[in-house]
Amino acid sequence: MLAKVKSAGLFGIDGYIIEVEVDISNGLPAFDIVGLPDTAVKESKERVRAAIKNSGLEFPMKRITVNLAPADTKKEGPAHDLAIAVSILLATGQIPYHRLADSVFLGELSLDGSIRPIHGVLPALLSIKNHIHSVILSPQNAPEASHVKDIEVYAISSLAELVSIFREEKSAIPYKGPFSFDTDLKQQPMEDFADVKGQEGAKRALEIAAAGGHNVIMIGPPGSGKTMLARRMPSILPELTYEESLEITKIYSAAGMLEASDGLIRVRPFRAPHHTISAAALIGGGKIPKPGEISLAHHGVLFLDELPEFKRDVLEALRQPLEDGKVTISRSNGTAVFPASFTLVGAANPCPCGFLGDSSKECTCTPMQISRYLSRISGPLMDRFDIQIEVPPISFDELTSHRPPETSKSIRDRVNRARQIQLERYRSEGIFYNAQLNSRLVEKYCTLSNSQKKMLHQAFTSLNLSARAYDRILKVARTIADLEGCKHIEDHHLAEAIQYRKLDRRMWL
Repeated sequence: MLAKVKSAGLFGIDGYIIEVEVDISNGLPAFDIVGLPDTAVKESKERVRAAIKNSGLEFPMKRITVNLAPADTKKEGPAHDLAIAVSILLATGQIPYHRLADSVFLGELSLDGSIRPIHGVLPALLSIKNHIHSVILSPQNAPEASHVKDIEVYAISSLAELVSIFREEKSAIPYKGPFSFDTDLKQQPMEDFADVKGQEGAKRALEIAAAGGHNVIMIGPPGSGKTMLARRMPSILPELTYEESLEITKIYSAAGMLEASDGLIRVRPFRAPHHTISAAALIGGGKIPKPGEISLAHHGVLFLDELPEFKRDVLEALRQPLEDGKVTISRSNGTAVFPASFTLVGAANPCPCGFLGDSSKECTCTPMQISRYLSRISGPLMDRFDIQIEVPPISFDELTSHRPPETSKSIRDRVNRARQIQLERYRSEGIFYNAQLNSRLVEKYCTLSNSQKKMLHQAFTSLNLSARAYDRILKVARTIADLEGCKHIEDHHLAEAIQYRKLDRRMWL
């Protein structure tokens, strides 16, 4: 007796169809699973056996062989429990063939036969949607699956319920998510820039960073508000589009971190890993690659507090993803590509004690300690921060001032207008904001007058800037002009952009 049903697997965030083949023959009772299963897949035979028995069905006391094809691809997790159980019931004739037998079955079985949710449903279904017509899974996974167009979703709570549908004792009703994509409906409360006293220069820099998608580093003494400012960055970023929301949800689903009740993440992510993080956890990795923090921050903010405290190899691993907007992880059994288009916000003290250059407190660090501390941030990585600012201590007058500070909403309105200008400008270029400009597009859209070229030449010489820094100054100047609604880069736009590149030279002296 032979039966075949479909399940789905995941490698990175790319899904593929798995054919679950079951052969039941006479012989000593045995239950073998082949096709490169991991431990969780091998253990599914115990869950399947108990689930079938506890659902009022008969588990065959014969030789059972389950093959998960393709056999040369590693299978992991409990997602194939339901498919294995259905194939056994079909092979033993306990359920008749039904049109839903050609569906994809995804779900973990509990011992009482109920179907539990799994992770990775959305990315798996998006990859295979052109090859399937329907999917059967747990009610908890149904909202996530309902966002995949052109397939029918059936939310089934238990194996017994599924058997009654196959026996036509109960009708199968496709699941319809009652959701429309409206970020305001699910908007989570965010920390507001109105809570931050003073630091107008830092707020201005973060506004420019949000408007153009630029990376920014803040250097200042402890207690100056660097972390407070960074945590409010998401509150001024533009709202997610539906396509961006799907991309982020795919990543969180593959990582097993999707908690949204309606199956979609509707706010831009903010990730702030501790400085003890490993390179694999930051970039992604594993035998079967999983997304790291930089991918979890896709379309959002990655905040690295106490930047020099991170291991140097961890920081250096950021260089390629910052340029490409993605990270490629190669393993012997394949290559996974994770999107990683994020805004990097770094915060650092100017020295180990934190008070270098502070007029109120004396620095106790030796020159060697300061040099060793700052050298953890390499020149090439520092070069990738478009905006580099100093965050000075807050004065008592600023702390006690009753002047109403500007809210995140008003800043966000300006950011949205600037982003809309960029969307219109780059409609035919395949990019969305200024930070994505390459050298060819910088030359096309960031034209300078002769006087501005002289200004930039002087800065290039005096600050010893690299070719990368040259392009990034022009991108930032373009963003400043967009915030003011100017079609062309003016002198004061360029001058302000140059100011944001002076910090690194001061640090290395």
